[in-house]
Amino acid sequence: MVLFLCSMGLFGLISGVLGLSKTNHLKHVAPGFLVTEVAKGAHAQGRGHTNLRSSAHSYGYNTSGSVEDKMDILRKKVKERNKGEPEFLQAFEEVLVSLKPLFKKSNVYLGVLENIAEPERVIQFRVPWVDDKGEHRMNRGFRVQYSSVLGPYKGGLRFHPTVNLSIIKFLGFEQIFKNSLTTLPMGGGKGGSDFDPKGKSPNEILSFCKSFMTNLYRHIGPNTDVPAGDIGVGGREIGYLFGQYKKLSNAFEGVLTGKNIKWGGSNIRAEATGYGAVYFAENALAKVNDNLTGKRCVVSGSGNVAQYLVQKLIQKGAIVLTMSDSDGYIYEPNGLREEHLSYVMELKNVKRGRLKEYADWSSTCKYVEKGKPWEIPCDLAFPCATQNEINQEDANLLIRNKCKMVVEGANMPTHIDAMHLLKKNGVVICPSKAANAGGVAVSGLEMTQNSMRLQWTAQEADEKLQVIMKKIYEQCDGASRLYLGESDLVAGANIAGFLKVADSFQEQGGL
Repeated sequence: MVLFLCSMGLFGLISGVLGLSKTNHLKHVAPGFLVTEVAKGAHAQGRGHTNLRSSAHSYGYNTSGSVEDKMDILRKKVKERNKGEPEFLQAFEEVLVSLKPLFKKSNVYLGVLENIAEPERVIQFRVPWVDDKGEHRMNRGFRVQYSSVLGPYKGGLRFHPTVNLSIIKFLGFEQIFKNSLTTLPMGGGKGGSDFDPKGKSPNEILSFCKSFMTNLYRHIGPNTDVPAGDIGVGGREIGYLFGQYKKLSNAFEGVLTGKNIKWGGSNIRAEATGYGAVYFAENALAKVNDNLTGKRCVVSGSGNVAQYLVQKLIQKGAIVLTMSDSDGYIYEPNGLREEHLSYVMELKNVKRGRLKEYADWSSTCKYVEKGKPWEIPCDLAFPCATQNEINQEDANLLIRNKCKMVVEGANMPTHIDAMHLLKKNGVVICPSKAANAGGVAVSGLEMTQNSMRLQWTAQEADEKLQVIMKKIYEQCDGASRLYLGESDLVAGANIAGFLKVADSFQEQGGL
């Protein structure tokens, strides 16, 4: 009976979050974030009956001086605490500048941001493993548990040689606001290792994953921290990690998302990030009475996100011209078709090959070695590879080539200087913390299904994803219009995502 009541209660919460009621999102997006009242500290006042202006904590920002001066004080504090972490500082700067309208309303928000910018916990550990030659190898592992004010820490694991603390912190910081926008009860976190799966045998990857989880498992759990996949961590790696967790904890529980559908995974989890980015773009175009049909699209990347994004774009009638990897890009002048994408997916997911091999297979393809797809004229650009892949030079190319919209499928793929240049020239930016939130949204749905011991069909999960992405777009657009008087999706995503976290942080004591 208790289990039944708990399940029904959880179902009721998720139903509200997913908009299964007929409540208008601009008035009330469960669990209580009021877009039209953000100027008042809506989540706090509407649900917790608190007032940020009379907060129990001033955080030292109630002194005289301009908002700009106080922002500069905060900027200097954060830079001093995070020396040698350029990726994190870039992510922080973008959020800081976007939140200026909030700081004009209340000094308290400056102090809240200072606290949120510092992780609740940083875990760093060594990961020893043995290669196929019997030689001892060692890598470094990380888990940054950033914020738990909205729910268990939630964010992926990245295995890539470039991984360091700065990158994990930037990803975790972004994850806080991304998860907030989904309206699902999830906090923010991120983890990973400088281990490079490329060129490693299945046995070596298994050895590494077992060692990584042996060091991580004591810090995670279904109600504490629920990791997922990211670059270098796909279904195979999630399986190895889950198996080791189960062996160590003697528990089969929803401690990881991105699991195989046969043992607790969710339908469309693999597709979710790519599909979600397309749904977000679709909503942005619908706002100006347009759609994806016939739109020329350039896509970077050829991994999971790019593959399913291209699949959904083709289904929507868009013309996908490019895909890329670190060696170069392929260009199909008439657009990629389903059979082209199938070959790419086989090449990348099974053979672990390079796109240059696709060029040998396709008679219509042009392959540009060491090039970037942004030099191809397009209507929409979808960067889906890695952070800061679009620099100022690339931005100028997109502007010259009449690109109207950049939809970020990767995490922070547009350098902040390039972003300013694109916005100045009227290019709409669909920011990663909103546009690529589809993956974590379906991860949240997987957590729900694990808790309820059920599994939704692919159609049911996809319908819920579409509802979530629509609400994310509406929050971003609504918040920016309310504060800036115009649609700025970058600022809107930061404002809407931050407000829910900030108000919840205050309601829970503000420390």
